[in-house]
Amino acid sequence: MMIQTENINFYYGDFHALKNISIEIEANTVTALIGPSGCGKSTFLRLFNRMNDLIDNTRLTGECLIDGQNIYHKSVQVDELRKSVGMVFQKANPFPKSIFENVAYGLRVNDMGSKSYIAQRVEESLKAAALWDEVKDKLKKSAFALSGGQQQRLCIARALAVSPSILLMDEPASALDPISTSKIEELIYVLKKQYTIVIVTHNMQQAARVSDKTGFFMLGELIEYNDTKKMFLNPEKEQTQNYITGRFG
Repeated sequence: MMIQTENINFYYGDFHALKNISIEIEANTVTALIGPSGCGKSTFLRLFNRMNDLIDNTRLTGECLIDGQNIYHKSVQVDELRKSVGMVFQKANPFPKSIFENVAYGLRVNDMGSKSYIAQRVEESLKAAALWDEVKDKLKKSAFALSGGQQQRLCIARALAVSPSILLMDEPASALDPISTSKIEELIYVLKKQYTIVIVTHNMQQAARVSDKTGFFMLGELIEYNDTKKMFLNPEKEQTQNYITGRFG
């Protein structure tokens, strides 16, 4: 699915958090959002599954389109939208349930299929998240028995189980060790064949490794949005160059 925003402005009370952001994110690509803390990356990411709706005293102007449909139109069912736009957070957040029930949760809550279908989707999702071989013999064990990296891949499997088209990742590897991080990065590379992925990351090397395009945010503005290779080798804006080379940030 393709994502577009047109002149997006977003406010927390009087604070103008996002300023006139227009972007086109192509289907089946990985787009990285980079920039210093507090620059609006995560706020922008959360627009796509309307997670910001849960925060009081916020206001949005402009259009946010997924496959041409304005997802903020009053006809849009937010629950349906969130089925097609999965989210993985910075800190792995498995439910206090078994490994199997963590992945099955969204299917059960949304009444999506029979017992055998749910079992099939759990297996497919764990395989897609490169976790099946590690957990197939302990599906009834608590998700909390898994390592941090495994828990994060379990959360990815949980997001995939309801068959989304878009996967949002808010710093999915920031709390992980280098080996777990590389597994998540390999996974992102494989998943983009089936999903449109948008990832917020503080790690510029990670952005350079996993993404096709990169957007650089600064103080609520999208300073530059370009092919990742071009952005890192030959950015158009001086601010981008300064941030990438570590002169500020």
